[in-house]
Amino acid sequence: MNKNKDVESIVVRLAGDSGDGIQLMGSQFTVSTALSGADFATFPDYPAEIRAPVGTTFGVSAYQINLGGGPITTAGDAPDVLVAFNPAALKVSLPLLRKGALIILNNDGFTKRNLVKAGYENDPRDGDTLSDFQLVTADITHLNLEAVKEFGLSKSEGGRCKNFWALGVLLWMFGRDLASVETWINRRLAKQATLRDANITALRAGHAYGETAELAAALPQIRLPETKLEAGEYRSITGAEALALGIAAAGELADKSVMFCSYPITPASPLLHRLSRLGEMGVGTYQAEDEIAAICAAIGASYGGMIGVTSSSGPGIALKTEAMGLAVNAELPLVIVNWQRGGPSTGLPTKTEQSDLYQAVYGRNADTPIPVLAAATSGECFEMAIEAVRIALRHMTPVILLADGYLSNAAEPWKIPDVSSLRPIKHKEVPDSDESPERRAFARDEDSLGRPWITPGMPGLMHRIGGLEKDIDTGHISYDPANHQTMTNLRAAKVESVANFIPDQSMELGDDSGDLVVVGWGSTYGPVFQAAKATGASFVHLRHLHPLPRNLGDLLGRFEKVLVPEMNTGQLATLLRDKLCLDPISFPKVSGQPFLISELIEKIAAVTKGQTS
Repeated sequence: MNKNKDVESIVVRLAGDSGDGIQLMGSQFTVSTALSGADFATFPDYPAEIRAPVGTTFGVSAYQINLGGGPITTAGDAPDVLVAFNPAALKVSLPLLRKGALIILNNDGFTKRNLVKAGYENDPRDGDTLSDFQLVTADITHLNLEAVKEFGLSKSEGGRCKNFWALGVLLWMFGRDLASVETWINRRLAKQATLRDANITALRAGHAYGETAELAAALPQIRLPETKLEAGEYRSITGAEALALGIAAAGELADKSVMFCSYPITPASPLLHRLSRLGEMGVGTYQAEDEIAAICAAIGASYGGMIGVTSSSGPGIALKTEAMGLAVNAELPLVIVNWQRGGPSTGLPTKTEQSDLYQAVYGRNADTPIPVLAAATSGECFEMAIEAVRIALRHMTPVILLADGYLSNAAEPWKIPDVSSLRPIKHKEVPDSDESPERRAFARDEDSLGRPWITPGMPGLMHRIGGLEKDIDTGHISYDPANHQTMTNLRAAKVESVANFIPDQSMELGDDSGDLVVVGWGSTYGPVFQAAKATGASFVHLRHLHPLPRNLGDLLGRFEKVLVPEMNTGQLATLLRDKLCLDPISFPKVSGQPFLISELIEKIAAVTKGQTS
């Protein structure tokens, strides 16, 4: 590899033990990438074990970033650069690398014991195992300890600085300034002066080592073009951060306080962490003792006039199901965020999946319809949070917003919006009439079928509310058969009416008719976009999943074949078959990993040639 290298984009993967600080190293490299003006997309890949045995393959933590001139929508198929701290990290990452990739290994991690733990019979640095790659080795652990020796840290404490030492080398490779990382260290460790200074010293030592004669000939300095982004102020943002800001912004747009009630669960917990910091924006947070208590508290908040929000992943959403029915029957606004993960049961807690679509659309007792939305990118979680609150208040109904583990943790550049340009969020006001309080309480809007949002203490508006079936006009408990039929029809019509307020489905790429259209939803957006762009295929991406956009059937009907790639066993394909009487070609993937662009390109090519199986 030449000393200086100009590339349009490059994929970097960092891997090590779960205690090596890989995610911190990756996130700080991402911040420096954002400040450099490059486009990027990231994929933090956590081990499922809380603390797996050190040196084992199932304890490997990885962070992948694709950076360059853009547009970049995925973390990349095959890494061009791998930094591996131990044999297990190498073994897990090696099958992913492109031929000719640069591998930077920590020699000190390749002990006999670690090789055995990783399942290597022979040291991969010897022989032909790595012959297809460019190999650079360094005694990272030893060099880091030498750099921080002056601070008198224990071997264990000093060893934890090695991620910053390696980050220094990486920043040198990409010609990055150390200032942003040093600022972060100074802020984060302000009260721990020794650790602060040790980590900064390790960072600088790694950066200096990159310039030494030993590495300068082997490591390239990589130059990337600045991406051409729309003018504005940008920041790096994850899906959890964007969704938290979107919920807070929705409260401002509705002129209502927000109450977020949740129970910790992977990968939903980051949303609770983020929202807990937004108290000055009128956001309250409550960590409940279990999932049922969390959603019931959120419903109580909505009953009291706040915007109730709750969040979980599939197992917790299952526990919340009965209370969702209460919110539907009581006609109260509620936002339910489902960060999908691999299942069933506890399944793959840290791996991504899209397997809760059936659960969101169909998964409740009785006929209990709820609008369902899905965010496509990390940054789009902001807009979809606002959309979920808008629908909930306009139609007085719970709304399910689907995201997933990938979106929760993945970062991308995000243009900070001008909140003053966003439309206010409104709900039906109480009608001014001489009718009884009960009839005024259930005087529904003709278009949205949403009733007024009446909270305790509003003068002259006392009414009955609860989970038992109510009379359509007065809200009194009713067991009348005809009334139950009417109320069931009303609940279905309310959700269907959402389609009257959402825009027609548009094309993301390609012609609006032809041989093949690829239909995606949720976090498949990035790889499907790139695959469709590479192959010239038409591409439609859905954000509103229930109800579907009114023109979707006509739009998809103009194509001979409809291909649906999704990270489940074909749930959107089933939904399109159910709602639109289509016969789509399902392309499922349930590995816990996002789609690769290459596998989508291959499938599109096969379908185009008539190979549908």
